Amino acid sequence: MKNFFSIVCFCFLSLGYGQRKFESIAEAIGIESLSKFKFFLSLPNDAANGDEILKNIDWVRIQLEALGFEVKSLETPTRPLLVANNQFRKNAPTISFYIHLDGQAVDRSKWLQDDPYTAVLKKKQGNEFVTVGWEALETHSYDDLRIFARSASDDKGPFVMLLTALGYLKEHKLIPTFNLKLILDFEEEQSSAGLPYAVVNYKDDLQADLLLILDGPLHSSGLPTLVFGNRGIASITLTTYGPLTPQHSGHYGNYLPNPALDLAKILASMKDDEGRVVLPDFYKGITIDAAAKKVLNGVPEEEKAIKARTQTLRNDQVGATYQESLQYPSLNIRGIQSGWVGDKARTIIPSTATAEMDIRLVLESKPEELIQAVKNHIEKMGYTVLDHIPSSSERMTYSRLVTLNSKIAYPAFRTNTESKEGLWIAEVLTKYYEKEPVIIRTSGGSVPISPFVSELGIPAIGLPTVNLDNNQHSPNENLSLPNYLNGIETFLVVLTSKLK
Repeated sequence: MKNFFSIVCFCFLSLGYGQRKFESIAEAIGIESLSKFKFFLSLPNDAANGDEILKNIDWVRIQLEALGFEVKSLETPTRPLLVANNQFRKNAPTISFYIHLDGQAVDRSKWLQDDPYTAVLKKKQGNEFVTVGWEALETHSYDDLRIFARSASDDKGPFVMLLTALGYLKEHKLIPTFNLKLILDFEEEQSSAGLPYAVVNYKDDLQADLLLILDGPLHSSGLPTLVFGNRGIASITLTTYGPLTPQHSGHYGNYLPNPALDLAKILASMKDDEGRVVLPDFYKGITIDAAAKKVLNGVPEEEKAIKARTQTLRNDQVGATYQESLQYPSLNIRGIQSGWVGDKARTIIPSTATAEMDIRLVLESKPEELIQAVKNHIEKMGYTVLDHIPSSSERMTYSRLVTLNSKIAYPAFRTNTESKEGLWIAEVLTKYYEKEPVIIRTSGGSVPISPFVSELGIPAIGLPTVNLDNNQHSPNENLSLPNYLNGIETFLVVLTSKLK
């Protein structure tokens, strides 16, 4: 494949429309596209439900074939990866867009609407959002309107934004200035288990000159944002053991060991009072040099906004700033379970206590070493660490037992912020919006595209479009309507960036 930037240089396409030439177009076609978007959102897409996912795949295939894409299903040991190609120009470079279209499960009791898969339009009033009818769109005042539904922002919204932009170009016989490949992942919320297999076994189908990732939110400033790296992710499950079955706390309190207390001590011992991981070499190999500092310090200040949004007064002291903290691996407790709480609480000594943990990985860290560091630390505390539920003989041989199971989902990636690809897309956005985009060296979230970088050598850059406060993965997920319309505008800009 010919090198992307050794053949051609991208610059901004001027068609004489004036500043923000696509703004009114994006608004008109965006509002018109909402019926399609609402229907797509109505298709449940719980990542754990294969039947639901198949219906989404069928719908996506129909939409792309209508736009002239050749759609191919790449079979993997888990779920198929859909790849759609459109060769617009002979010998032109190819840009891939990565999008995932599966979603997190829903807890309907926590959603402030009847059905999380029936899109609802809401308007900001004070500190709350109240439901309004879709006729509210007729006022052409969209600033405080949001679409609430599962996957509205993560990640069906960006996909429909791109579809809408491509549909407009096709209708008006405008041809993108590069060939286009869409890589559609339907198991991202389950760690994209089939993606590494696809990268190894379908290299020709997945090869491109640049990969743009349509996932994640804009910077809190709302400025155009480019993300040059994402942390990877690994998970750990820890279980401690007390009596074989829960026992009466009156009879056995002060006598039988409590697994919840053991687990609490283990977890608390892994960090100091400032939130820094104390395991040896956990931050090994990570340095923030002058060049990295410059990129990190170029991000608009966001600490005050984060504190106000999350209602937290203090923060961990791993990095000097929020952006700097994302350059280090994190050790997070994402859930603890033992016994019962609330109106189901009972006076017992629990039989087990379990903690689910995740480690957000950075490029310099080796996930195997970080997991081993956790295991070594627990063993130094006097526990015997197993990879299975202890047998009766093990329970009667070892006084302190912990089961540790781990999984490495995918590693981190990072593209050089001064790469030719990065400088090109930053220039495109700067010229169009007359504002320099926020450059994020490493995003806190994880996307499973590191195999594209490591195996295929494709530079990858995130091009986010959705609002930061979108409740991604949570109840009441939403997408700001202005973000939806601006996303369409952004894709029109990128797709029509001229080659010369």
